[in-house]
Amino acid sequence: MPSTVSAQPADQPPKRDKPRETRLRALDGLRLVAALMVAAYHYGGRDGEVSQAWGSSPSLQFPTLHELFAYGCLGVQVFFVISGFVICMSGWGRSLRSFFASRAARLLPAYWAAIILVTAVFALPVVAYKAVSPSDALVNLTMLQQPLGVDRVLGVCWTLWAEIRFYALFALCIVLPGATRRRVIMFCAFWTLGAAIAQAAQEPLLDLVLMPEYAPYFIGGVGLYLVHRDRRDAYAWGIVVVSWLIGQHYAVDRLWHAPEVQAFSYRSSFGIILVVTLGFLAVTAIALGWLSWANWRWLTVAGALTYPFYLVHEHLGWVVIEVLHRDLGIPSYATVLLTVASMLLLARLLNRGVEDWATPLLRRELARIPRKN
Repeated sequence: MPSTVSAQPADQPPKRDKPRETRLRALDGLRLVAALMVAAYHYGGRDGEVSQAWGSSPSLQFPTLHELFAYGCLGVQVFFVISGFVICMSGWGRSLRSFFASRAARLLPAYWAAIILVTAVFALPVVAYKAVSPSDALVNLTMLQQPLGVDRVLGVCWTLWAEIRFYALFALCIVLPGATRRRVIMFCAFWTLGAAIAQAAQEPLLDLVLMPEYAPYFIGGVGLYLVHRDRRDAYAWGIVVVSWLIGQHYAVDRLWHAPEVQAFSYRSSFGIILVVTLGFLAVTAIALGWLSWANWRWLTVAGALTYPFYLVHEHLGWVVIEVLHRDLGIPSYATVLLTVASMLLLARLLNRGVEDWATPLLRRELARIPRKN
């Protein structure tokens, strides 16, 4: 299938703020799949605070499935590949002001609402989970709690800190000077090399900026957007393959452990590589247009629910699990399904009640050029 991007000279910056491309609805569906993977991990693929919600370890609640749920944490890596693709697509041809306004308006309204909601729920006397201090909750509104060493309101917000650093790198290196194929290829090549050097140097500042553990997924997604523009681009395919090779290494290195009797679950190296590979292949299929038939409108709704669902599902999901399973005695599998459904409903409410009006308002105000005095 030919790319939806209009043909342009390969290395000439396109006009600024051009109309966005036709929405890739299959990408929306993949976002939701990745979010549900992470939810499966948080509800039944790990020990810790979720055991308090269930009243026992999820390994006892899900004797067979808990080992499959443990692979759900790799949904984050899939998210990062998608993010690389989407940010390159949405940032191509934008001015820096427009790019910043778009990203801030996309992230902040639902995030602020989730911070306030989770803080309020955890402060209720009937909720047994520890709430962060008022001061830390206020710092969380900045999205900078991770580097500042402040307690997190949302457990998943560490991934947003990685996303913000990627946005900053992409904005400075690509959006500010103007996106071209050559510039994007050089960006991917130098970031890949720089991340490898950072890993070898063990220098905290380089690690912080270049994110060697997560860079391959973002870079792979950027490479796949170049493939989307021109499927015959050998450099783009090279970026994707190298990113996959490095990405699977980091995933195995961080998530694999030798089988242990006392371990909660055992992720095999083959299983980890398989999930990472399937994530890359799914975005590749979308980039090549192989999933263009998946053009159902409900996928757009699914994509809109993904971000608010991702923000609220973990901590508020534990509260729902405790009520359904421990207080009402609903069986484990039904509890998981009902919890996911309730978090999707809450996400829909946040999308309609907050994002639908706050996102365009914030984008418009941030993109507005101030009048000269």
